[in-house]
Amino acid sequence: MNLPEQPGSSSFRPPTEQPWRWRLEDASGAEVAVSGDLADQTFPSQGDAESWVGETWQELAEAGVAQVTLFEADREVYGPMSLSA
Repeated sequence: MNLPEQPGSSSFRPPTEQPWRWRLEDASGAEVAVSGDLADQTFPSQGDAESWVGETWQELAEAGVAQVTLFEADREVYGPMSLSA
């Protein structure tokens, strides 16, 4: 029996993928490269990504990041969001 495709099922991702990421930006919106533990972070969920930026925003700001934009794979979810206190 063939069931019709469920809405949104085309966006299914195996749990091993981590499609959520932050683009780290300066005040003009240009991407900022950071190093160490702050670089190239990806997350399995939006909540994990938001928790990470909430825990590391001061370190990011010290590394020259003024704002962040959240992406799920290539889709911009929201931002830019300022990191100023």
